[in-house]
Amino acid sequence: MEIFNHNANVNFLGIRKYTIGLAVLLMIASVGLIFTKGLNYALDFTGGISVEVSYPQPTDVGQVRAALQKHGFESPLVQSLGGSRQMSIRLQAKEDTADAAADKSGATSSAAADKVANDVLAALKAETPGVTMTSHSFVTSAVGDEVKSDGSVAAIFVIIGIGLYLWMRFERRFAIAALVTEVHDVLVTLGVIALVQREFDLTVLASVLAVIGYSINDKVVVFDRIRELFRSARKAEPEEILNRSINTTLSRTIITSLFTGITMAALYFIGGPAVEGFAVTMLIGIVVGTLSSIFVASPILLWLGVSKKDLMPVTKENPELARRP
Repeated sequence: MEIFNHNANVNFLGIRKYTIGLAVLLMIASVGLIFTKGLNYALDFTGGISVEVSYPQPTDVGQVRAALQKHGFESPLVQSLGGSRQMSIRLQAKEDTADAAADKSGATSSAAADKVANDVLAALKAETPGVTMTSHSFVTSAVGDEVKSDGSVAAIFVIIGIGLYLWMRFERRFAIAALVTEVHDVLVTLGVIALVQREFDLTVLASVLAVIGYSINDKVVVFDRIRELFRSARKAEPEEILNRSINTTLSRTIITSLFTGITMAALYFIGGPAVEGFAVTMLIGIVVGTLSSIFVASPILLWLGVSKKDLMPVTKENPELARRP
């Protein structure tokens, strides 16, 4: 199945100055948004009150959330616990509660958590009299800080690991191009999230890591075709090879992105609030990653000076073919 002609010859490299310039501007703008507006961190990162309740009969997550919002609780995170009767409710700690929880003795934090938990139970009982509270606790922001740190380290290790793999599989220049585009994809994705101030929770963090893995997929396909064409072509300029590689893999790139996007859209509309953040972030990452595979990765390779000599296999008779002079 092909959307675009396999033998098309669209000159993608001809507009590389504009595409690279736009990519750089997007990265700068994204960094600016992240540092000025910041990410809208959810309870997973900021800390707050966690309450677990039990219902006498099966209850929908949406009904629990609506009951809390009706009684003044903003942005409650409600999840079922292995069934439709046990519910976990997490709430953002208000400033006075957070200040109280910072008391060194721990007694004040317990009292603050008790008050919020009792208010939650009262709100739920107003709608469903038989509901009972099974447990409650206060989660400090220190846990969230640790999650932020671990998530950042995980993202860095994933990107570096991908770069090392591509260095071994292809060549140094391919690894550099992949690293640059991966950083671009992550920054722009986070920049869009910061711009719209969508809540940043653990599911969004997981989707950012998934974006890193997904966006490298198309780049590896294009890189593999570049290597194949370099080895098979007798007389062709690097720009021509790179253009041909993008054109011959374009249908595959668009089809893969399209069907993955359809899956994420279905997850967004049908999966419910618990996975909305994951689906939206993946949709942003799919668009950004696909465009960077077409318009950014190959121009970087051309700028780095990739050539046929870089990709020829080493042989005993002529080992210098795989090394640049």
